[in-house]
Amino acid sequence: MAHVNDHPGERAAQDPIKLIAVRETALSVDEVFRAVGDDAAGGVALFVGTVRNHDSGADVDALGYSCHPSAEAEMRRIAEKVAADYPVRALAAVHRVGDLRVGDLAVVVGVSCPHRAEAFEACRKLIDDLKHEVPIWKHQRFSDGTEEWVGAC
Repeated sequence: MAHVNDHPGERAAQDPIKLIAVRETALSVDEVFRAVGDDAAGGVALFVGTVRNHDSGADVDALGYSCHPSAEAEMRRIAEKVAADYPVRALAAVHRVGDLRVGDLAVVVGVSCPHRAEAFEACRKLIDDLKHEVPIWKHQRFSDGTEEWVGAC
């Protein structure tokens, strides 16, 4: 019997990036979950970012996301880095732009790896780097009539 670490399923897939998109339409957790499905993956981690009803002590009524034309390419660059640093079997990331309401999905990312710890770590790295590096901006509108722009995601 082969040693566990010698099995091809323990390594990253050849082409693990299955879905990268910036969309003006509603996002689907099911779509991302299906995209990261892999028979060699023992762990699948998903992160779903939603529009919350408050920020920094103020009530949020709605918000809008806008992005630079390079946003999707930047998402792919980050995905490629995560896939290179972890044994990723499959990876997906979608971000919404346009006007959203409280409760709407703003971002959904998913990663599958041979084991759960790797999947959690890779998923966290993916969402954290997307948040800090992709040129997506949030325009929040508050209940008191004020508004603010927030940089990168």
